[in-house]
Amino acid sequence: MKCPKCQFDNPDATNFCGKCGMPLTADARMADSLTKTLATPLLVIAKDKLIAGKYRIIEEIGRGGMGVVYKAEDLQLQRCVALKFLPPHLMDFPELRERFLIEARAAASLSHPNICVIHEVGESEEHPYIAMEYVEGETFRDRIRKGPLKPEDALGIISQVAAGLGEAHNKGIIHRDIKSANIMVTTKGQAKVMDFGLAKLHGGSSLTKSRTTLGTVAYMSPEQARGGDLDQRTDIWSLGVVFYEMLAGQLPFRGDHDQAVIHSILHREPTPPSKIQAGLPSGLDDIVRRALAKNATERYQTMEELRGDLEAVAEGLKPLRAKRRAGKNIFGLNVAGLSRAALAVLLILFGLNIGGFRDRVFGRKALAEPAIKLAILPLRNLTGDPAQEFMSDGITEELAAQLGRLNPQSLRLIGRTTVMRYKKGEIPLDQIGRELGVNYILEGSIQREANRIRVSADLIHVGDQTQIWSDTFEQELSGILAVQSQLARSVAKALAVKLLPAEEARLASARTVNPEAYEAYLKGYSLWKTMKPADLDAAQRFFDQALEKDPSYAPAFAGLAWVWMARQQREFVPPLEAVPKAKAAVLQAILLDDNSPVAHEALAGVLSWGEWDWAGAEPEWKRALELDPNSANAHAYYAHFLAIRGRADEGLRHSELAIKLDPMNALYHGLHAVFLQYLRRYDDVLAAARTALSLQPDLPFALGVFQDVYIIKGMREEQLADQRLRIARDPERLAAFERGLAEAGYE
Repeated sequence: MKCPKCQFDNPDATNFCGKCGMPLTADARMADSLTKTLATPLLVIAKDKLIAGKYRIIEEIGRGGMGVVYKAEDLQLQRCVALKFLPPHLMDFPELRERFLIEARAAASLSHPNICVIHEVGESEEHPYIAMEYVEGETFRDRIRKGPLKPEDALGIISQVAAGLGEAHNKGIIHRDIKSANIMVTTKGQAKVMDFGLAKLHGGSSLTKSRTTLGTVAYMSPEQARGGDLDQRTDIWSLGVVFYEMLAGQLPFRGDHDQAVIHSILHREPTPPSKIQAGLPSGLDDIVRRALAKNATERYQTMEELRGDLEAVAEGLKPLRAKRRAGKNIFGLNVAGLSRAALAVLLILFGLNIGGFRDRVFGRKALAEPAIKLAILPLRNLTGDPAQEFMSDGITEELAAQLGRLNPQSLRLIGRTTVMRYKKGEIPLDQIGRELGVNYILEGSIQREANRIRVSADLIHVGDQTQIWSDTFEQELSGILAVQSQLARSVAKALAVKLLPAEEARLASARTVNPEAYEAYLKGYSLWKTMKPADLDAAQRFFDQALEKDPSYAPAFAGLAWVWMARQQREFVPPLEAVPKAKAAVLQAILLDDNSPVAHEALAGVLSWGEWDWAGAEPEWKRALELDPNSANAHAYYAHFLAIRGRADEGLRHSELAIKLDPMNALYHGLHAVFLQYLRRYDDVLAAARTALSLQPDLPFALGVFQDVYIIKGMREEQLADQRLRIARDPERLAAFERGLAEAGYE
């Protein structure tokens, strides 16, 4: 396609000229004119107008390409909200109306303190609206107009935004319109990402039928300006532009008109921020340069990578917490009067990082982002027998358990529930990699003939789709544990994950197993986690069968402990019966295998919620996480343990990490909702519970929090409606409920 202005020959799918930036297609010209049309002020809704019978309009507070926003009073809950409406002159465009509603669905599924909370989606007089959190504060754009930010302030705020966007990316949602006007900073310094109006969900259909270039020109990534396919790296570019603005006080790509800006984005390198604002800390130019790499493969690949570099630079800007006094000061500690021997001890502690001393001195997080993020896809069952699916699923999980116990500073492993969604193998590996935020994928198959099994595996680097390792392991089923250990060692070597001597010894000492005991255990393990009565009964039968075949098989004892604890937690069995049986089983498991993370996790659960022995439980939680630092289950429940002990702030990172490790697991989102109650973050509680219920509509943990939060927040109508919904299938109970309300004087 030739440019009518400069005659440059562009690819057919391009919207803007790669040489001069001139719009080439009707879509591009429409987008440009649409933006200009929407800039015209239009009074849409009058002050004090009542919307949906409960929102009273106070004033207009903003407008943009995808909507007009009003401050309103929620008369029922007596709080301020922001109401966003699609402009009236766009209501006749079904495509834009659809995109407006998709914005709400995308944002409502997100639960993060740095993302604006969606309260409700509704319609008033045929006008769809979104009721969202009203954020007191100012936009980045208004704040930047006052001048460049201090580097430490810019780093803190941009890291918050990256955290929020990282949460969206982990759920397959790309914002596509990150700019300074779409980010708010509250009066308390909290950043909030607003306006998912151009959001794109991975795996879903495009929000527009045309290839119209969307977004605000100055913040567009090169691939977005060209009208190409987008992934999370387009948000990384746009956030890089915002970061540049904060540091330099001006945009990196400028021009007298849109075409000139696009030409600059495609062809010019921005002036380093340090050349504009002298005295910026070293490292900031490098972060900006990498975030604004024109080739997406050379850019930060995830928000987690970006945050890692931001935090590294921020460490050097933190003031010393201890006040300086006379005498030398080392590592922020006053050492005046210390003997040479005491100083020597401090230096040893620091140099060897014993007990995490060095990390505590510099305030580093214990759960740092690892360099390698791996997903093990469900092994394909090549036996031709659907009844053998439990075998392929079980071996997949056992292999994940082996790899999950490797160095947590080097490797993060995505959990079982999330990867099981890719079992059918219909989604390309590069898309899976983007959706899960991983840089490596292990895929393979199993083939079984009688008591002999063959496991084949391929390790793929997601970025360039190259196979970096492949092998096949064949063995009698009794040697399956040795096969898994050998496979784990091979993958660790291919990924250059350094094995500690203890890990090497553990992988080399895999025992043989009775094939029938192993099969029975895998069947039981596949059932107990549903926590349904019939499945728990069946799981117990399978674990008992495993122990009949091999009385020394430790995992089966651990499985029995989980069965009895699940029965106690769901109140299927009285604690006086369940707890002693659970504890006896788990102690036997540990006696047989003291290095079993599952057994120590089960014992921690028994002590925490069976015997309420908190002092005895904490060492078991720590031991379980030491043995398997990638156990999402252990992190989720340890978070609750810490909350019970009054250490919810400490537990938050464990609850969030459980979701990172297994992002599509409804149970962990439900537990996170319960956990957030301890922090009194009630809007976040409801958002997390809705996410959990979107994954599993009958999840008890998620259903239970709604009543609590509605009562705490005085949301009487919502609480009664939720209660009625819960008992609607029992007419007698519902009738009794209504009689009780009437007799108590409630309408």
